[in-house]
Amino acid sequence: MRTLSDMHTVALATAGRLLHFELAVAYEIFSNPPLGTTNGWYDVLLCGPEAIQVGPFTVEPDHGLDRLVSADTVIVPACVDVDDPPPPELVDAVRAAHEAGARVASLCTGAFALGAAGLLDGRRATTHWAHTAELSARHPRALVDPDVLYTDNGSVLTAAGKAAAVDLCLHLIHLDHGATIANTVARRLVMQPHRPGGQAQFVTTPLQAGSDHLLAGLLAWTQERLDQPLTVTDLARQANLSPRHLTRQFRALTGQTPLQWLLTQRVRRAQQLLESSTENIDSIARSTGMGTPTTLRRRFKKVVGVPPDTYRRSFRPAVATVDTAAD
Repeated sequence: MRTLSDMHTVALATAGRLLHFELAVAYEIFSNPPLGTTNGWYDVLLCGPEAIQVGPFTVEPDHGLDRLVSADTVIVPACVDVDDPPPPELVDAVRAAHEAGARVASLCTGAFALGAAGLLDGRRATTHWAHTAELSARHPRALVDPDVLYTDNGSVLTAAGKAAAVDLCLHLIHLDHGATIANTVARRLVMQPHRPGGQAQFVTTPLQAGSDHLLAGLLAWTQERLDQPLTVTDLARQANLSPRHLTRQFRALTGQTPLQWLLTQRVRRAQQLLESSTENIDSIARSTGMGTPTTLRRRFKKVVGVPPDTYRRSFRPAVATVDTAAD
């Protein structure tokens, strides 16, 4: 009979105030081997300091947080409120597990615990799009990417919100057991087989700065001129700031440079037009300031992860378009 040490252990950290979706998803995926699996599966552990209430459920841990240090993979589910600092004992346990060689992954806002443990410093990371700016501000050494489903740095992985947690779990299975097994699990979950981490969170993410914020007027001014060629110098002049000061302010507010933010806004506008209009790619390229269909396609795919026509078909499958230019 196999012993615990013979199996790949996945430890779910159950500490603090957690959201039940991400915890339940990870438990479901890693605790149920697909039919026909012959090369072993995961041993799933619930590790926490005490029983906790997760939504309507009471979760009784199997082990204390000290068990994380000997796990192969540690999963940190989403927390309820990012304004609540992660429990210090969780942060210490996650850091110790990583130092001991564990692969550590966060789901949604669980990234804030990884950030507090210093695991995101110098690494790409993501979380739910609504919290990426806060993650970047709180952990400025992290390379926060608001436009991906998940990131994989080898020993540290992070996922965006909700469904992206499923994608990251399937990605881990893909790494451990191969594509065939990962696709079998996806079919059991009635999901498409695999979404690459570089695919964007299909969410429009407008940035709302308070009316008294230094950049509030500039953001509104820029949104009205996305069809025009704009440079950092143009934005700095409009905001009456030096380019360097403008860049610092943008990073603090958005986690991006001014040009990165501007590109994201152009792509978001293109998304809106692809969803709500029958404008062709040439027209959308001009109205979003990207000039040519080739530039639009290249930049759109870089941010969103799929070509414009594919995106349009995904969100408006029953609407005939007048675009005759193929991606």
